[in-house]
Amino acid sequence: MSTNMKEIQFPAASYEQWKEQAIAALKGKPFESLFTKTIEGVTLEPLYTQEMLVEKLGEQLEKQVATIRTLSATNGLQIAQQITGDSPEKFFAHLDDSLARGNKVITIDSRLPFALDEQIIAKLSSYLTEYSFKFIVENANDPILAVFNAIEEGKRTNVEGYILSNDAIDLADYPNVRTSVANTVPYHNDGANAVQELAIALALAAKQVKAAASYEAFASKFFVNFAIDTQFFAEIAKLRAFKVLWKAFANGVGAEAIAVPIVAETSVRSFSKVDVYVNLLRAGNEAFAGAIGGADVFTVHPHDVLSKPTTTSTRIAQNVLLVINEESQVLNVLDPAGGSYFIESLTADYVKAAWALFLEIEEAGGIDAYADTLAAQIADVYAQRIKAVETRKHSLIGTNIYANPADELPTEENVQFTDVKRLAIPFENLRKEFAAANAKIAILTFGELKNFKPRADFVAGFFNTAGITPEQSGAIDTIDAAKAWLAQADFNYVCIAATDDDTKALVPALLEDKPAHIVLDAAGKFKEEADTWTAQGLNGFIFAGQNIIEKLNAVTASMKEVQR
Repeated sequence: MSTNMKEIQFPAASYEQWKEQAIAALKGKPFESLFTKTIEGVTLEPLYTQEMLVEKLGEQLEKQVATIRTLSATNGLQIAQQITGDSPEKFFAHLDDSLARGNKVITIDSRLPFALDEQIIAKLSSYLTEYSFKFIVENANDPILAVFNAIEEGKRTNVEGYILSNDAIDLADYPNVRTSVANTVPYHNDGANAVQELAIALALAAKQVKAAASYEAFASKFFVNFAIDTQFFAEIAKLRAFKVLWKAFANGVGAEAIAVPIVAETSVRSFSKVDVYVNLLRAGNEAFAGAIGGADVFTVHPHDVLSKPTTTSTRIAQNVLLVINEESQVLNVLDPAGGSYFIESLTADYVKAAWALFLEIEEAGGIDAYADTLAAQIADVYAQRIKAVETRKHSLIGTNIYANPADELPTEENVQFTDVKRLAIPFENLRKEFAAANAKIAILTFGELKNFKPRADFVAGFFNTAGITPEQSGAIDTIDAAKAWLAQADFNYVCIAATDDDTKALVPALLEDKPAHIVLDAAGKFKEEADTWTAQGLNGFIFAGQNIIEKLNAVTASMKEVQR
């Protein structure tokens, strides 16, 4: 073999060879266990190859890549940092600071904590002739829209921006302000999956294009608004799939596709009020996915946005996009995900599924007629998401796993996000309930440390999600000692952590003289003994895969019951 690294060649392995090695490594588990079904109903392969992609898409692969690369509305990713402030003075100070630090799109949610008088409107209007903007308003009567009356008529054609509204906004004198939007974020915040969001975007566009004079007139005022979640590759594929779907949509109305801007923001669906710095990691992941996927305008929400962003958290959020723009080099590449066997395949899967759902919506009479069915479908997806989080099949770091019980829930609430069906809410409510109960929780550790520690740690982590740090008995090595400890224990709840064999010997003995005020559980699954033990007074069990919310709510109910 050559010693020159540039000349070294390794033999190529076929998919079948890889599969053979994978099966051997699984040690008896079925090969199918490597396949993953997503919440969109798409099955992810354990390995993607060029041959598989070509076989799946054929000539459509080249068309898909070409469509994605030609339907880009802008060059690069514009930073759209949201401006906040408790007073007009702080608001404009934050606005000036953000622009000085690289903000390109002035982003304002009109639900500001102060009234917009004529002086504030006049001052704000002076910015709009110099900078692009994104306004989030309630409807056409929103007070902030008065800013457009304050701009001189001769300067109105220079104003560029986006208005997100529940109602149609008519700004006839502002040809470069986009006021028609397919805003999928409310559906995303209710739990919608990527396929549903894509279909909804098309359905909302279909509703609006029917009322327009032409597709061209409509497209010139239209944009789409997405929230980007933490499923990195899925979100990249979602944005790429929209461009393919948009071309198909234009062809469906008999027009040539015109690129429309993709406005996006970090999703707060996975944000938590506890261990908030993990939100920063989530936001960085989401922003990077948005950049790779082809978003044109992006807003990164600060990690403490659910309560009250600070100057520091806002600056960090803006810096996320500055790093992506200036240091990652990813925006110097045209369609950086293009050609990836996995992402191209996932993009095609999303296109197919979303188009089918869009046609179903249209056949039902449009998105308004389909509203109840769509709401039920999204509710079902949300229920799946919640179940996955509550059983730890989906991890929310710092919330349902590796939780810090010392974290305190903030008292302030950002009204902009109160309606979001966040996945962390059940755990935040659980912390409130246990804090109010002021319960004393303990773990009875029996046997040698090496034997009880794994279960003791698991039980401790289980209760950490509720903001509780259980006390531990220390190693107890005899049943009599365990009975004596329990008899003197000043706790509302105790969970036994021991090996299976030790637990089987210990539980019946402890139940003989268990103090009435103590709720007693055992760590582990004991299917054969469960009925007998519970009949004798055992409350239940704690084990992996259990629904944490249901179990801990049951624990609080049991503690209340024995205290009566």
